Formats: sequence, C-alpha cells, structure tokens
Amino acid sequence: MAGDSGSLKGIAERALEYVKEGEVLGLGTGRASVAFVRALGERVRAGLRVQGVPTSESTAKLARELGIPLLRLDEVDEIATTFDGADEVDPNLDLIKGYGGALVREKIVAASSRRRVMLVGAEKLVEALGAHGKLPIEVVQFGLPLCRRRLAALGLRPELREADGRPFVTDNGNFILDCGLEPIRDAAALESAALAIPGVVGTGLFLGMADVVLIQDDSGVSVRERAPR
Repeated sequence: MAGDSGSLKGIAERALEYVKEGEVLGLGTGRASVAFVRALGERVRAGLRVQGVPTSESTAKLARELGIPLLRLDEVDEIATTFDGADEVDPNLDLIKGYGGALVREKIVAASSRRRVMLVGAEKLVEALGAHGKLPIEVVQFGLPLCRRRLAALGLRPELREADGRPFVTDNGNFILDCGLEPIRDAAALESAALAIPGVVGTGLFLGMADVVLIQDDSGVSVRERAPR
C-alpha cells in the first residue's frame, strides 16, 4: 500500500467505523491488516468488546500481543465482518490476494463472514485482474510436479515461492506457486480450471467476495461498495 504508517492508520481508523460492539471479526493478513489489527487493539484496550478469528499465525500472534480475544473458526457460527487487504482490485471489486501467503485461510474466513471489507492503496486498483502479472496458487507439496505441469498447460508461468533460500511453506503446510500471467479475460473460468487440478488447494482469485473496498490515496480514503445482487 502506498503511503507511510500514518496513511495506513488513517484507512484502519476508517475501517473501524464498520465494527460494532460484541461482534466476531475476521482479521486478515498483510500490511493493511496489521494496521487495522493495531487500531482495533487500541479500541479494545479502551473498552471495546469484540472477538477475532485470525487468517494466519502471524496475525494471531499480533492480536494476542494487543489483547484482542481470539476464537477458532469452529467456535463461531458466523463472522460479522472480515477486514483484510488485497493485491489487486478490479472495477467489479473482484480481487487477487495471496502475496502474503495466507490466501486459503483468508478465503475460508471471508466465506464465513456476512460482510467483507478490504483495505487497499490506490495502486492496487487495476482494469483487469492479473495486471500486476502474478497469481498465487496454493498446492499440496506432494502434488507440486503435477500442479506445475497442469498450470503451465493453462497458459500460466508457475514459479515456486521461496523464502530464505527454501520453499515457502504456508500455515497449512503447503507450497505456493506464483503464476505469471497476462490480464485475465475470464477469471471464473481460470479459477474453475485451476481448482480442477488434483493438488491445488486454492487460488488467489477472490471473485464476488468483497462487499466494501476502502481506498487510500493522497487525498484520503474513498469507499466503493458492491452493487446489490
């Protein structure tokens, strides 16, 4: 996200307007989500009563440090609102996520929520998904060779994500293939084709899942909402 920590705090404070006393909240992963969790922690210390369901171990650790009570997903029937970031947002508010490596848990928590609020910088807005040239796809370690071949056959350019010279391993114990691509013509078709490959756990395509997108630019924070279906 563009801007310094002050701008991140500004969009995080705006996101807090969507929080109500007593709610269960989904807590995303990444820079914008960290800013939101920190702002939420300040409100919790001031007396706000909420509980959170984290999308990653790193978010869980931060929330505990800030005193935000946490729940497991199996301890809730429904999450009121999930707050998260995104790596791309198109004009229909469809998303690409997963640059931070938590895409599968993020999608599960988002799907468990009544409302999804995304916090992004203006540089994340694109005319078509794939404009930034990367789509993260989480795969089972055993299935890596097959997934690589099948994804390449779909016209993608899969590269194994690494960290510190070793394959990056998600909180689920899986690998991530960062797939090079051109702007996507039919995201739903690509999603279906990728998920049909044995060993693919999930993709970074979040289609029809964002209800509200908060956008930070030099002039402040603007809001886009998905049209009622």
